[in-house]
Amino acid sequence: MAMANQQQHQPCHGITEQAQVVVVMVPFPAQGHLNQLLQLSRLVLSYNIRVHYVGATTHNRQAKQRVHGWDPDAAASIHFHDIEIPPFHCPPPNPNAKIKFPSHLQPAFNASSHLTEPVSMLVRALSGKARKIVVIHDSLMGSVIQEARLLPNVESYIFHSVSAFNVSSHAWEQQGKNIIEDSELFPQDIPSLEGCFTADFADFFARQSNYQKFNTGCVYNTCKLVEGAYMDLLEKETAEEGIKHWALGPFNPVTIPERSEKKRFCLDWLDKHARNSVIYVSFGTTTTLDDEQIKELAIGLRESKQKFIWALRDADKGDVFSGEERSAELPEGYEDSVDGIGLVVRNWAPQLEILAHPATGGFMSHCGWNSCMESITMGVPIAAWPMHSDQPRNTVLITKILKIGVVVKEWELRDEIVTSKIVESAVKRLMASTEGDEMRRRAAEMGESVRGSVAEGGVSRMEMESFVAHITS
Repeated sequence: MAMANQQQHQPCHGITEQAQVVVVMVPFPAQGHLNQLLQLSRLVLSYNIRVHYVGATTHNRQAKQRVHGWDPDAAASIHFHDIEIPPFHCPPPNPNAKIKFPSHLQPAFNASSHLTEPVSMLVRALSGKARKIVVIHDSLMGSVIQEARLLPNVESYIFHSVSAFNVSSHAWEQQGKNIIEDSELFPQDIPSLEGCFTADFADFFARQSNYQKFNTGCVYNTCKLVEGAYMDLLEKETAEEGIKHWALGPFNPVTIPERSEKKRFCLDWLDKHARNSVIYVSFGTTTTLDDEQIKELAIGLRESKQKFIWALRDADKGDVFSGEERSAELPEGYEDSVDGIGLVVRNWAPQLEILAHPATGGFMSHCGWNSCMESITMGVPIAAWPMHSDQPRNTVLITKILKIGVVVKEWELRDEIVTSKIVESAVKRLMASTEGDEMRRRAAEMGESVRGSVAEGGVSRMEMESFVAHITS
């Protein structure tokens, strides 16, 4: 794939009437964030608007290499700006940390401050050539665009990488309103933030939040068919300030292209199994389980007697291209003992393709929002096992509000091991029960609606067209 700095001065093919408006994406350096803004870049580009994607060299490379569900070569039309920042040292992930938040990545998060000057220079240069510059930045990157947004022809929009339910529930609480007041929208037992973040990250988050009042609007990777009530609430809360909110999701492709000749092994494995018979198990890129928990999970999956694909890997390192990775220990002879029933994948798994496969009937997930949206889009119900961050509240949305999932681990029990019996029970409940079948039916209906929403006249397509009209006016 051609590197961005070779592309920066090449014109984007087919860009005509809206070349006077340029979009600059500023993602946060963690996989779920990088991926969502790269997917949004693809969507914005389809409206013949130039898109510049700005990040540290290693994070841009990571985003491009892990593209799934669409042709990576399509990223060639996006102008990547690979910024060389000073080296940062991240320790390896700690599987025994009491709080599961990936604290080892904090040096990478802090290093993102080195992007402030290069982003300002880029936006300043672009602002001299284009009528309007639209900066879409991750909510955790507000400080990086603090100077850029002061230019007269620059507008900044916050991208919230989490659900509208998450954002609205926090906003509701911050205003001193009781969740019970709006029990139809917010269940009474919404988890607190306790245990969701480290103190260092909470401080980092608070500093970035100071810049949110300077934005022109907010965009979300969600669909009004899924979170319409929460989008309406957010819109109402900021109507007087003139801040608009757009549900532009799903960002991920809703149809998967034909498999290339280089078929991926796990997709070939899925081809051999019946419809809805396999549960996919993955806890994303920021979760590291300890050896005891891995053993209990392994035994529980085997004892459930259900087919499974398990993406077993540690959390991402600060630089995913350097250093060794820990190889998690499975019980001796485990992979032989599940031959034909389970497949353990230790490298990068094509998650969207797995979820889209007809054999996949369930997803055991940490409930990161990226994973939730991909699962919802593909109509797959979730066995929710939240680990940190926004995941406990996403679990509430998935299981209690949308009713397309079961809880594997309650957030109040986060310090306790999930035994093999609990795993076995949750898998059977989702994959081999009338209740699970009903969730699968609901998830399939929701998936069909969400996929339809991006077609002409669909609610998400209309939302995207509204946003494009707004930024190009």
